[in-house]
Amino acid sequence: MKITIIAAEFNKDITDRLLDGAITYLNEHKKEVTWDIVHVPGAFELPYMAQRVIAEKKSDGVIALGCVLKGETDHYQAVCDGVTYGLQKVAIENRVPVMFGVLMCNSKDLALARSALGSRNNKGYECAEGLLALLKAL
Repeated sequence: MKITIIAAEFNKDITDRLLDGAITYLNEHKKEVTWDIVHVPGAFELPYMAQRVIAEKKSDGVIALGCVLKGETDHYQAVCDGVTYGLQKVAIENRVPVMFGVLMCNSKDLALARSALGSRNNKGYECAEGLLALLKAL
C-alpha cells in the first residue's frame, strides 16, 4: 500500500507532532506500507493537494494533517468549514480514503494534548491506524 501524508506548515509545532504520530504508526507497519510526505502552507490548502495527489494516482490513501486555532475573527470558522468540506468531497468524489487529521481547537493547550508525542491519542497516529485498517478492509 502507498500512502501520502500531507502536512500543513501553519502551526508547525503542532503539525510536526501529528506527523511524528503518523510516522510512528507507519514505521510499526513498514512491511505493509510505503509513504511520501508533502507539505502545504496551511490547512486550507490540504484539500487541493489531496486532490492533486489522488489525480496523479500517487496513493492508495491520504492522511491530511493540520491545526487551526481559534482566534479573534470569523476566519477560524471559514477555514474549518472549508477544510472539512473540501477533504470530504475529495474522498467521496475520488473513492479514495482521506483521513481527517486536522485539529480545530480553541486553544494551543488543547492542540498539544491531541498531538502528544508517544501517545496513541495523537491524532496523526490515529489517522494512520485508521487508514491502514480501512485500506485492508477494501
